[in-house]
Amino acid sequence: MVETPKGLRLHIGLFGKRNAGKSSLINALTNQKISIVSEVAGTTTDPVEKACELAPIGPVVFIDTAGVDDVGALGLARVERTRAVLEWVDIALVVANARDFDECESDLVEHLRKLGTPAVLVNPAFLADSTEEDNAAGMTVEMLRAYGIPVVLTDAETKAGIADLRKAIIDLAANRIPKDRALVGDLVQAGDTVVLVTPIDTGAPKGRLILPQVQAIRELLDAHAKCLVVQQDRVAESIAELRHPPKLVMADSQVIMDVAAQTPEDIPLTTFSIQMAYSKADVIEMARGTAALASLEDGDRVLICETCSHHPQKDDIGRIKIPRWLRQKTGKDLQIEVAVGKDFPVDLTPYKVLIQCGGCVVTRRHMLMRLRAAHAQNVPMTNYGLTISYLQGVLERVLLCHPEALKAYRDALTK
Repeated sequence: MVETPKGLRLHIGLFGKRNAGKSSLINALTNQKISIVSEVAGTTTDPVEKACELAPIGPVVFIDTAGVDDVGALGLARVERTRAVLEWVDIALVVANARDFDECESDLVEHLRKLGTPAVLVNPAFLADSTEEDNAAGMTVEMLRAYGIPVVLTDAETKAGIADLRKAIIDLAANRIPKDRALVGDLVQAGDTVVLVTPIDTGAPKGRLILPQVQAIRELLDAHAKCLVVQQDRVAESIAELRHPPKLVMADSQVIMDVAAQTPEDIPLTTFSIQMAYSKADVIEMARGTAALASLEDGDRVLICETCSHHPQKDDIGRIKIPRWLRQKTGKDLQIEVAVGKDFPVDLTPYKVLIQCGGCVVTRRHMLMRLRAAHAQNVPMTNYGLTISYLQGVLERVLLCHPEALKAYRDALTK
């Protein structure tokens, strides 16, 4: 893997009306022609993503979105997609012309404030010309600053103000964006040995490992820990050959029952997916949500959420295995649906429980947005690893690595 995955990049979205200058601005920021620039309103339809480097932040993704003032049936659909992106970006650039700043932009700024999203108000109107009439708009700039977010004046054509905008983004990234949580590094110290169990089956990508496995190996190397990578048929043998017991065994969720049987009870055990819940979302809240699986009844609707859009495998984990195991465990006639990609249903109330994938291709903020929406509608959410461990009867054991999550699960079962 050469490039940093998008799920580990800072996501910066550009929002505003049609023809506000969003596409020109993103081209100026990246020094590339990423987005089509036209005087025709509504040129940008679906969100356009571009991964690049922004020093000294590092890898980022810029997202150009459709205008929030689009009209018509198709236009309203575009606005919905734009507002969906607004919910999970790490930093928002609100592109607005002070001459026609109105409720469209003020609503954007207010919504970002409610979400707690760091933002910059980018005004491209003032540097291209500077007549006395334009200078009178300086009062408007002061009014914009009253919104409490940085205001940067730019001209995408001449690149004036672009350096100031980059600095504003860098300052927000340094001071307002929480540090990423480790996937496994918090559980080990230098010199510890960790056994990683990575099955190589028909679902494994040819010639490489899946992203969480790669992340775990890199974190263990960064922590100066020792990493032993095996398949599920070599776990007991590998542990027995070690001079000292491993500090941790971390397995693919699909083989967790087999791995648990081979791992002594005194050795901590977890799964890649459960650690993704810790790293990318909230493992305590998701463990609490797992308890909902114990009370499923005939006719209950279950939504399986996959953030990536991979081609379904013959024995796909989300579409085939989990539904099969869920019906076998509960003995109930369940209605199981699948939502794929970054789109997330607005109304979650028809569902008894949501089962989310690990989310390796999206950011932590995106995952927390989903969890926040579920919580607001009183719909429990769990994830693949927690669900599979519950269905295989080993959930309490694998949650010993996260005592607060184990307590939340047990408490939810008794309610």
